[in-house]
Amino acid sequence: MTDQFTLAEAAAQSVLQRTPLRPRIGLVLGSGLGSFADSLSEATRIPFHEIPSFPRSTAIGHAGQIVIGKAGMVPVAVMQGRVHLYEGYSAQQVAFPMRVFGRMGIRAVILTNAAGGINLTYKQGALVVLSDHINLQGTNPLAGPNDDRFGLRFPDMTHAYDKSYRTMAREEARKLDMTLHEGVYAALLGPSYETPAEIRYLRTVGADLVGMSTAFEVIAARHMGIKVLAISCVTNMAAGILDQPLSHEEVMETGERVKTSLEALLRAVLPRIENDPGIGPQKT
Repeated sequence: MTDQFTLAEAAAQSVLQRTPLRPRIGLVLGSGLGSFADSLSEATRIPFHEIPSFPRSTAIGHAGQIVIGKAGMVPVAVMQGRVHLYEGYSAQQVAFPMRVFGRMGIRAVILTNAAGGINLTYKQGALVVLSDHINLQGTNPLAGPNDDRFGLRFPDMTHAYDKSYRTMAREEARKLDMTLHEGVYAALLGPSYETPAEIRYLRTVGADLVGMSTAFEVIAARHMGIKVLAISCVTNMAAGILDQPLSHEEVMETGERVKTSLEALLRAVLPRIENDPGIGPQKT
């Protein structure tokens, strides 16, 4: 059986052979938030199914391709969509794209997601930079034998979400006259939305938002020493907060409505991360 490191290396080389760009920053765009990738210049688009061993996205609102291109002058690798545990994938498969990013030379990632708002100060359409997460998905992508070529057996998660990147995001949001909240994300399995009782429980344990992604990507990224910034879009208020049913259509509609603000924030933050000496010089 071929190991994950070898598979990730083969997938990374498959992607890099299709573009002259060598980005150090990767992005993952969540439900309804994929339009940023459409605006890149010098873009090469690679469907997930054309990349060896790469899991295919089945969720609505996830285009299922990697786009390598430039946002302004910054080369980036963008996942337009992601895969989730609820699609039937294992935790290791969900984290595999992050492994591929690592083998491509990505040293920082910006993760976005659509989330349900638990914090009562949030409104539908709010943007929230994540300060931490609570993994309630019942497993961990690092479970099983550890491959030291990726990272240490017991990676520290104290600063999983880079403090300096969060500061950058808040500063750029202020310049754009944009409200940017900060909060803790709870990751649940899905695909059913949470019950009102579960939302009350999540608020009690310190969660501000809830979703079905992101945590595994962050764990895998930190295992490899990749720095993380994550931004949630509150596409709906969580169950029991408003007296109305939840729907994926609402998630998509809200993502469409806030995309301009999110894209402006991403474009403002990217040059600052590109200049972070902590992610090393750009490869040529």
